[in-house]
Amino acid sequence: MVSFLRSLLFMVILIIITPPFTLLFILVSLPLSLRWRHRLAMPWVRFAIWLVKHVLGIPYRLIGVENIPPRSAVVFAKHQSVWETLILQEVFKDAVFVWRKEIRNLPFFGWALALTPMIQIDRNAGKEAIKRLVDQGRERLDDGYTVIIFPEGTRAPPGQKNRYKGGGAFLATATGAPVVPVALNSGEFWGRNALFKKSGMATVSIGPAIDPAGLTASEILVRAETWIEGEMRHISPHLYRDTDTKNEIRPQPPT
Repeated sequence: MVSFLRSLLFMVILIIITPPFTLLFILVSLPLSLRWRHRLAMPWVRFAIWLVKHVLGIPYRLIGVENIPPRSAVVFAKHQSVWETLILQEVFKDAVFVWRKEIRNLPFFGWALALTPMIQIDRNAGKEAIKRLVDQGRERLDDGYTVIIFPEGTRAPPGQKNRYKGGGAFLATATGAPVVPVALNSGEFWGRNALFKKSGMATVSIGPAIDPAGLTASEILVRAETWIEGEMRHISPHLYRDTDTKNEIRPQPPT
């Protein structure tokens, strides 16, 4: 019952706050630079994060903060929930996401998002989508942003994974930006398309940065996937029963 009431209150507050904020944001930000648009959008993000922590009751513990590079980086994050699209903007300074162009059609939120420096791609565009990702990603990295990518493409239920895709790895090889793998277990509290959420302490674990120098995109992707999926077994051991050490994925430090 408590979780039900928390979730209901969270939804009601966002429904009330989001439309007027986004409309004001659109009106004010149109003549401004992308940098200023990003700054103007952050109050809504910070407020939503506060709601997640204090209304939904889903705070988080952060592991491996010392692994965050002092320079712009490409973050490969596990994707289980909407939760990380908010929280990772608090973990990583000046973060932008790679997102599907269809999101821009969402009323209010999508309209405002389309005006920010987020990187928009068409998943059905094939090589053209990768080219756009590399071109826009390079611009964002040069401007000091951290680019966050969900290499699985879409959310995977806790304890499962989707096929890792190489767009972010191509961006890393093209720009020389370090790749930072991130594991998290948000889906155990905020499920995919779940109307009601469960309270609890989530975990975000940041792995050692992978230097792309001398590596192919495939090698980068394999190293990132190996670390993320191995770390998931430490974060959520109850979801992984493959105790055979020969089959278990273990995180490998980059060389």
